[in-house]
Amino acid sequence: MSRFINLEFGDEAEDQSQGQAPGLARDEHFYLHEAQVAFERAEFEKALRHYGKVLEFNPQNASAWTAQVRMLVELDQCRDANAWADKALETFPREPELLAAKAVALARNGDLNGALVFSDVSIEEQADSPHVWLARGDVLLARKEARADYCFEKALRLAPGNWVILWLAVRVRFYHGQFAAALHLAQQAIGRDAGHFVLWLEQGRCQESLGLVDGAQDSFARALELDPGCLAATEGLAHLRSHSIEDRVRGWWRRFKK
Repeated sequence: MSRFINLEFGDEAEDQSQGQAPGLARDEHFYLHEAQVAFERAEFEKALRHYGKVLEFNPQNASAWTAQVRMLVELDQCRDANAWADKALETFPREPELLAAKAVALARNGDLNGALVFSDVSIEEQADSPHVWLARGDVLLARKEARADYCFEKALRLAPGNWVILWLAVRVRFYHGQFAAALHLAQQAIGRDAGHFVLWLEQGRCQESLGLVDGAQDSFARALELDPGCLAATEGLAHLRSHSIEDRVRGWWRRFKK
């Protein structure tokens, strides 16, 4: 349970070591902002801790509970995500995005029937949430159902121009091995808002997976221009330099099969 204690009440040691700027109140709103910033930088562990601090100030913040479940999914800790969702649902049994997040955790844990049930209920509760439809697409991809495409389209229609929703859609497609579809979404996102390094990073990952080495190099390099401290982009470039001819052929064959 130590992991859950840290989730709910944050990391005091980290807080103390960072210090506090004069006149800056570290309250619920401060940590919500910090969590969102960390999330949008794909710093999911840090975001997880900040959402925990939010709950220290306000245990009734359903969005923070839901976000923690999502962060655990992003960190590929889906058993913890499922258990944490159950704990949150004791207080918020009809919270649609929480139900949707639990559906994803179940699907990625292999409980495809249970995942569909929770996804159904989340849509019944709130059918106009892009996060609910992204989760639905995640579940249906796990079930290998073609209907997943509609779910992604629905999510994007509900959040037109929202780069974060596009970015998350890329990550879901990528997780399920749909690299060409993920790349298409990444290109859309960059076309709308090219100023976020995580979009270039995701595009590079997709390109690398498809054997598009030159494109991946350009994307990782652009990510580093936007954020010189992006370790994932640095590692991506280093890995690309070691690509062999066989890697390129495998990437070409993967694209051909798509």
